[in-house]
Amino acid sequence: MTRARPSRPERNDSVTAKRHRRAVWPALALVAGCANSPSGCSSQDGESPTQGASPRQTVANSEVRVLPRSANGRRYQLYVGLPDSYEEEPERRYPVLYLCDGYWDFNLVKGFYGNLVYDKAIPEIIVVGIGYPGDRPDYGRLRRWDLTPVPAKYQGARFDGPSGHAQEFLAVIEKEIIPLVEGEYRGDPSYRVLAGSSLGGLFTLYAMFARPGLFVAYVAPSPAAQWAEDWLLAFEEQFHGSGRPLAVRLLLTYAEKDPAMILDGVKRFDARLRERAYPGLTYEFRMVEGEGHAGTKAESYNRGVRFAFSPRAPQE
Repeated sequence: MTRARPSRPERNDSVTAKRHRRAVWPALALVAGCANSPSGCSSQDGESPTQGASPRQTVANSEVRVLPRSANGRRYQLYVGLPDSYEEEPERRYPVLYLCDGYWDFNLVKGFYGNLVYDKAIPEIIVVGIGYPGDRPDYGRLRRWDLTPVPAKYQGARFDGPSGHAQEFLAVIEKEIIPLVEGEYRGDPSYRVLAGSSLGGLFTLYAMFARPGLFVAYVAPSPAAQWAEDWLLAFEEQFHGSGRPLAVRLLLTYAEKDPAMILDGVKRFDARLRERAYPGLTYEFRMVEGEGHAGTKAESYNRGVRFAFSPRAPQE
């Protein structure tokens, strides 16, 4: 089926001249978050603060791309971070990190990514954050619909919004987003990594069992593994019974100050994986000391990206 390709906004030539090898799209919906990641930012125009408004900030070597309506009837927006060598090596393909909750976590990952490349801990990669377009989207309700594999069961769940559509969302990633990234941004189809925190972590673990060959590695900080009365454990039981291999890399973390329901669910899932001892599974489980449910992401993603892409790290 042929889908209309979205038109690209005008390029910001002043930014390209100053800092970018790849042009940055105006109206980048990352301005506020960039303040937390100054290492990945550059000036959008040449105005001095004394001449009027202060210069806006954008994330270097990145684009925002709004997609046509997907097969599941929903609209998505990609935050695409390209490596420094992208323009200089037009024949090269790059491993790709697909990141849930891109509106929150793209800036975070883009901020430390260059440090890992500099240390030769990982190769240059493309970072693709997945999010939603529009003016002030309700991320809580939108992600709840997409990132959960079954509807919630707790009392009052209907007031938090519909849930249980991870299967359709994974199909969009597999059949629409991945082909776009590999076709237009030279993503390497042999090395894809999926990462997500909380509900995004639940989705990441669900995808690991639902499409074990789609990604080679997974990063799941503080996943909501307890969702729907430990539904994930029942899903793992089905996978184990199928006899299929699980030859992937997985970094699973939790925060010392995570809510008890998150902490207990993660520990039950960890115990299950250790009991199974899947052949071919390279597994690491960590606690992040002193952090809460959101604060764990900085260390967890840093360690997770290193862990996931280390097999492709440059050789000394």
